[in-house]
Parts: sequence; structure tokens; C-alpha cells
Amino acid sequence: MNPVVLIAEELAPAAIEVLAHDFDVRHVDGTDRPALLCALAEADAVIVRSATQIDAEAVAAAPRLKVVARAGVGLDNVEVPAATARGVMVVNAPTSNIVSAAEQAVALLLAVARNTASASAALKAGEWKRSKYTGVELQGKTVGVVGLGRIGVLFASRIAAFGTRLIAYDPYIQPARAAQLGVRLVGLEELLRESDFISIHLPKTPETVGLIGEKELAIVKPGVRIVNAARGGLVDEQALADAIAEGRVAGAGIDVYAKEPCTSSPLFAFDNVVATPHLGASTNEAQDKAGLAVAKSVKLALQGEFVPDAVNVQAGGVVAEDVRPLLPLAEKLGRAFTALAGGVAASVTVEVRGEIATHDVSVLKLAATKGLFSSVVEEQVTYVNAPHLAAERGVEVTLVTPAETVDHPNLVTVRGALPDGRTVRVSGTVAHAGARDVLKLTEVDGFDVEIGAEGILLFLRYVDRPGVVGTVGTLLGEAGVNIAAMQVARREAGGETLMTLTVDQALGADLLTSAADSIGAVAASAADLRDE
Repeated sequence: MNPVVLIAEELAPAAIEVLAHDFDVRHVDGTDRPALLCALAEADAVIVRSATQIDAEAVAAAPRLKVVARAGVGLDNVEVPAATARGVMVVNAPTSNIVSAAEQAVALLLAVARNTASASAALKAGEWKRSKYTGVELQGKTVGVVGLGRIGVLFASRIAAFGTRLIAYDPYIQPARAAQLGVRLVGLEELLRESDFISIHLPKTPETVGLIGEKELAIVKPGVRIVNAARGGLVDEQALADAIAEGRVAGAGIDVYAKEPCTSSPLFAFDNVVATPHLGASTNEAQDKAGLAVAKSVKLALQGEFVPDAVNVQAGGVVAEDVRPLLPLAEKLGRAFTALAGGVAASVTVEVRGEIATHDVSVLKLAATKGLFSSVVEEQVTYVNAPHLAAERGVEVTLVTPAETVDHPNLVTVRGALPDGRTVRVSGTVAHAGARDVLKLTEVDGFDVEIGAEGILLFLRYVDRPGVVGTVGTLLGEAGVNIAAMQVARREAGGETLMTLTVDQALGADLLTSAADSIGAVAASAADLRDE
């Protein structure tokens, strides 16, 4: 049975096409709460826009849910903590609307500068009053950009083409980077005092809510025009209305509001305010980009791969192409570690060595942590809840990238200390065989091995002597268990030895014990490294 992807709001046909081949795509009206909760019962993923509420109740109604996807930027309608607690990945489309949002800010600024909306309304009402709607040019004016993130940068590059002087306030960007963009960094107070136009491009956080309020509007340059197409609440609407009424602010372009939908605001009383109903992402292109982006993220998530746009996954972000093949390796090493340890470790270190360590490999710690707990807990272990499971059990997982040279372009080691004082160590690499990546174990507790990190592996430690291989092979053969691969590693003749076998089916605990007893093994364990 294919995983079920539930689409709760309108999605671009191209996005549905991405999902249709591999998944059972179903539709529901996300605003019909009873229907939504009923449909979620069988959903592995749900895709929403802004009207569907995915809260704790909705997450609880979806026992199979692995991913919630918001085809847009904001996540106000998704209860991320509730999803995270259940190990459900939450993804959005953070770059889908950046061009549309920047263009909307430019449109509002131009409309305010030239009184476009009020002049249009007057003409349609039968009034020809050219002198009443005289505006101002942008050329030679100072434009203050509050926030030089992706949208702020796009806005700045576009508004610079009008021959403006650009200044910006952003405490998280370096002056050299701003200079590259042709923007002079200033403090917020200086920006307010110098700007002829101000455009806001900040996320909504506790620190930014009310950033432009009564105090700030009291020091603005007289005649300033203010645009907010970012997030509602960044500008105090009542304070802005008061400043416009007093003549300190010459006009405003507002696309977002503290409470939405908004059909009543003190700003709506002014002809020199251009107000739009949150149209920043409302272009065909942005909607299509958002749908395609989240469809691809859902596909990755349901295939068990890392999703760069997951908002509740530690080490989120772009993963280098060279690092991606090591994700399943690190996870399988985590699984093998837990099998060899026979339980949860007190602390675990993930070592990454070789040429690969020049990249950002922090995601490999996350993958290894996922593997550590996959056979330990009953609940589904994901990239989302793996760090929480480790913290809950007091397991500290750290990442190190030693500089010493190794014999492989990439080598990942998971090592750790157990509560009884024992240490466990398992290493592996990814080799390339044509177009295929081959995952291999290279070391187990100091024994050099070279065996595929695939399937079901048995580890037997014993004292080297003749006949052991035959004994194990005979016992497993009589039990109907086929051996696909085997390797014996020893430090010296007659000394401690490790036998590693790949078998075609899982062994019951009794059979594993019998195999160990038959050769007097001092340790025996089985690791299921089959792809999930």
C-alpha cells in the first residue's frame, strides 16, 4: 500500500504530479474540521496552505503522520511543538514567494509615492483632480530598508534602479556584506531620521513585534512614507494612523496586519494609505513554486531522506551533495552501535574524518542519533524527535572532525561509553561502484573488517581455534538461515576473534544464543541494517 498524502487546500497541478506516481493522493476540505480529522486517520503526510489548522488535536488524529507541509512561508496555522513531540516533520517553502513579496513592496512604495490608488478611485467616481494627487519622485531619495534578509536584498536591488540612496538597519549582517549590496548600514534611529521612504522586511519574532511604534514614529523624517509587506504587528497600526493624521507621515503602503483577516483598521480612513489584503505571495508563480517545493519535500520525507526545508529538524539547511550518501551510513552505524552495546550508551561521539570533513557534516550526528534509538523505543524515530529522545534518556551525542589522515575519502565512526564502563566502536565508509554508493563497515571494536553495511549482520566474538566457522555455518543451515557473506577478523592466531556474518533473515533470540553457545562466544549481537 502506498503512503497516503492528504491535500487539504488547492495545490498546483504540477505539484500533484510530483506525488501522484509514488503515493496515494487524497483530497479534503481543510476548513471542514470533522472531515479533516477523519481523513487524517490514514494520512502519512498532509499539505496545507493558510486556511487549514494543524494543531495538537489534528496531529493526535493522525497516528501514521510523518510530515506536515505548508505550501507557503509562514507557519501560523501549524502547531510545530505538537508535531515535533510526535516526531512529525514540519516543512514549508521558505523561498517560494521572495520575489513576489519584494515586488509587492516595490508596488506599494510606488503607489504611495504617486497616490495611485486614491487617484484611481476618484477617477472611477467621476472626479478629475490631477492637482490633488500630485506625488513625489523616488530618484535622489533615501530609502531605508529594515531587514536585509532574502526579501530585503531583493527589494533593495530593485529600488536601487530608481536612482535612490539606500541605507539599512539589520543587526545580523556584516557591514562588508551590506557594502557589496550598495547599502550603508545604520542604526534604527538614524534610519528613521534620514529616510524618505521606509520598507520593512523582518520576520515576526518577540523582538520585532512593535518595532515601529509611537516612540519611533515621533522621530521619523517629516513626510516619510512607510511600507510594510512583511508581517503584521511589526508596525503599530494605531500609532501609524496617529502619525499620518498629524502629518508627520505622508503615507503608507500596508499589506499585512496584526490580526488577519482584517477588514477594519484605523489606517483605512486615509486616502494616502494603500491597503491590500496580504497579497505578498499572491502571484501564480509564487503559488506554483510553493506547491512544487513542498511536494518535493514530502516525497523526500516519505522516502526517509533528509529534507533541507524541515523547520523542526536540527542541522536543517542545505546538505552538500558529497555528504548526502553518508546519511544512511551514519544511521546504520548508529543502529550497529546500539546492537553491539546491547542498550543505550551514556555518551556517544560521532567522528567524521577524511576529505568529507571539509564540508558541514553536522547532519551526520543527527542521522547517527536517529539510528541509535531506532531499535530502542516503540515510537517512530525520525530526524525530528531523535535529539529529544537522546536528551530524554540523558545521552549526550557530540560531533568531532579530527584532522588526521585516513585511508578513505570519508570515514564515519560512532563510538561511546556504556554505563558499565565498556566502550563500543564501529566505523564505516561509502565507496562508489559506478553510479552506485556502497556502504561498508570498516572496523568493529578495533577489528578491521570490510563487509557491506546492509541487511542483517551477526557479530560473534570468541577465541580463535579450528572448526568455529563450520560449527556456526552448520547450526544456521540446520535452522534454515542462509549466510550471504562472512568475514573473520583476528588480532593474532589463537587470540580474540570477531566473526561478522550477513544473513538473509532475522534470527530469534534463542537461535542467536545457541550460535554463541556452540562456539563459546564471549559476545554475540545482531544488527538489522535493512533499509526501512
